[in-house]
Amino acid sequence: MDSIWIKGGTRLEGRIPISGAKNAALTLIPCALLTDEELTLGNLPRLADVDSFAHLMNELGVTTKVSGKRGADHKRAMTLKADHIESTVAPYELVRKMRASILVLGPMLARMGESTVSLPGGCAIGDRPIDLHLRALEAMGAEIELAAGYVKASAPKGRLPGGDYSFPVVSVGATENAVMAAVLATGRTQLFNAAREPEIVDLCNLLVAMGARIEGIGTSHLVIDGVEGLHGADYEVMPDRIEAGSYACAAGITGGSIELVGARPGDMLAITNALAAAGLVTEFTDDGIKVSATGKLKPLAISTAPYPGFPTDMQAQFMSMLALAEGESYLEETIFENRYMHVPELRRMGANIDTRGRSAIVHGVEGLTGAQVMATDLRASMSLVLAGLAAEGETEVLRVYHLDRGYERLEEKLSAVGATIERRGG
Repeated sequence: MDSIWIKGGTRLEGRIPISGAKNAALTLIPCALLTDEELTLGNLPRLADVDSFAHLMNELGVTTKVSGKRGADHKRAMTLKADHIESTVAPYELVRKMRASILVLGPMLARMGESTVSLPGGCAIGDRPIDLHLRALEAMGAEIELAAGYVKASAPKGRLPGGDYSFPVVSVGATENAVMAAVLATGRTQLFNAAREPEIVDLCNLLVAMGARIEGIGTSHLVIDGVEGLHGADYEVMPDRIEAGSYACAAGITGGSIELVGARPGDMLAITNALAAAGLVTEFTDDGIKVSATGKLKPLAISTAPYPGFPTDMQAQFMSMLALAEGESYLEETIFENRYMHVPELRRMGANIDTRGRSAIVHGVEGLTGAQVMATDLRASMSLVLAGLAAEGETEVLRVYHLDRGYERLEEKLSAVGATIERRGG
């Protein structure tokens, strides 16, 4: 099994190109199920999760064709065509690999009038039930059955009539599934307390480009008037704000300066505000965002929250950076439980972190020491890489298949700004 080997202690400086957003790509790909015409997605990241989702689409009868060369200056595109859907069942052996597979439920139901999807798998960062997905679909007229580990949704008259639903808590995935289900309904759907993440804006913009009628994009109140059919489109996936934030933390933890080429400041205000509060200089440039460390890191108090709050997907990376801050930082994880599994590994490297429930206190230390550590989930993996970049000596991060789910060409990008890092076969 591969591992990532790092020799730490080098100040990182230079430019890192930001790839297309993983979380957006996994939401845009199932939109191909909503039309029999071609959907081409540009700026598609080369990631294990994207490949797994494409394989799932193939199993459903969707053809996929990839174009674009490898390398930092060549972006990848994928053309999908669902002119003949062969199956409305997403089986366990495919869905168990990642939770995003549940996002075929809404568009398949909208297009075919029925959809059967295995209950999903994914990172072990806590319980992420799909009940809100199902309640929203029921409010739009779907009939739901749960049996033998599968969800079967059906539209009694072949198409959903549409309806109103107010999410009791903000849910990104449930909002995405509901929007995709609503665009082909026979009537109007209103979603209240909908998630507002930039990735959902990206989804709505793609659907509008395909002929959908959606009002309130970017707000918590979405109004969707169903249309008879959607057409194909050619669309660019948004840049990955979490990848950009992760490399910004690499600049901070190594005392370096990195320009995040292609990053969109408007999508990252909570992240850039936190970076500034930690003492980093953030400049919005013509090409993206430049993040520079000018002195000792300052401690922070951070509480994760739905957008536009501080993203849960950045909590682990900031924890690593704040392990070297002067003073005590306080972190609260409000989205998922069990998202501090990286803490014991950071402690192995010399970090001083106390946790209680969903709260953590990070006592800043003078330095970290390299060690062999084990990744537990995607963002935890990156937090260990960051710690390794700053640590004295050598660090080996095991279970890097987690990293491959969300960071494209990680070693190449970090090497280009001065890191001593390489992938080693196990």
